[in-house]
Formats: sequence, structure tokens, C-alpha cells
Amino acid sequence: MPPRPSRNLDRALLAAGRELFPSRGCAGLTVREVADAAGVNLGMFHYHFKSREAFLRALLQSVYEDMYSLLLARAIRLPQPGEQLRAFDVLRGALQFMGRFVRANRPILARVLVDALGHDPIATEFLERNAPRHLKLMLGLVEAAQKEGSVRSTVPAPQLLGFCAGSLAMPILFGGAVLERAAAGAAHARMIEAALLTDAALDQRIDLALAAIADLTQGAPRAKRTRRPKGKQ
Repeated sequence: MPPRPSRNLDRALLAAGRELFPSRGCAGLTVREVADAAGVNLGMFHYHFKSREAFLRALLQSVYEDMYSLLLARAIRLPQPGEQLRAFDVLRGALQFMGRFVRANRPILARVLVDALGHDPIATEFLERNAPRHLKLMLGLVEAAQKEGSVRSTVPAPQLLGFCAGSLAMPILFGGAVLERAAAGAAHARMIEAALLTDAALDQRIDLALAAIADLTQGAPRAKRTRRPKGKQ
């Protein structure tokens, strides 16, 4: 049996798909332009992915699995020697990771949402299959903080998670869209980026959201501060 062609071709095709997907979407992305962008012939595309639909599913799933594996590592992180790791700190770390992931992958994520709202079957299937996974994980972190007494137990955990996620993600999606479409002058663009998209801006929104849901009867947990360079990382 001849050896299977290198998996580097798989990766090259998926990388090309990630670049093209935000502007093409599920309906507009073609096999030929992906193969051309990756420098791979059509025969190899069909060898690895069989069909355009299978490629789209693999593309979206690869983005999601990158996110979920890292989020899971955040959620199950064990304390370092001498470290007192609270559920509140784990929740903050997970929100920090999610904010940076959404910022880095905003064009793809926004396009998936647009396609799903337009009832594209592949985008809809992708969200229905995967969204419950990270939502369940994040909900577990909120519930652990509630049991710890650091987060309000009088408000349902899904409501608390929705508040935190919305206050973190929506400004990223809005600010990124404005900058992408050059809808603001240079001065306003710098202001939008500083206010909505830098690490400092993300962390400030997380601290504000966590302060809003903290159980004040127990004393609001204080954030652990670490020095980091200004701007995106």
C-alpha cells in the first residue's frame, strides 16, 4: 500500500481555509480557491477531505478544538506549590483566556454567527454540537465559585455567566468590526482599540463583571495582579 501523503498538506489546506473563511463564509468558500491558496492540487484536497462540506466541518472543528483544549487546561489547572488557588481565580483565568481567544479569532467567529443566523446548515450544526461543551465547562466554574461563596448564590449561574460573557465578548465583536471596516479615523481607531481590545481593556471588563457578581456578604475577592506589557499579547 502506498504511504499516505504528508499531513502537512492537511494543515496547509486548513490554514488557507482559516484565512479565507471570514470573507467567504460557508456558502462562498470554494475548493479551488482553498487549494490554490495552500499551493495544493485539487486531487490532494479531495484525498484529504473528500468534499467541500467535510472540509468546512473540519476547518470549524479545528478552530474550536484549539480553543476548547486550552480552556479545559485552564479549568482544571492545579495549584502550584505554595499557591492558594480559589475557584474565583480559576473563573477569572478562564474568562481572560476566552477574551483573548475571541479577540484573536473574531473574524472567523463573527462569520460563523452570521452564517448560523442565515440558517446555513453547516454553521448551525457546528454551533449546536459545540456550544454546549464550553458553556457547560464555564457554567461549572461559576457554580464552583458560588459554592466557594465568592460569587452570588442568589442569582442562577447561567444568568451570571451570560452577564460576564456578554460584557466581555460583545465589545470585542463590535470594536473589531468597526476597525476592520475602517469606519473610524486613525485617532478614533486608537481610542477604540485602547478602550475595547487591549489586554488591559479585557482585564478591566473582566474585573468589573466579576465585581458585579461577587458575593459582597463574603467580601469581594481581590484580583491577583501580574505585570504584563501594555497592549495585546
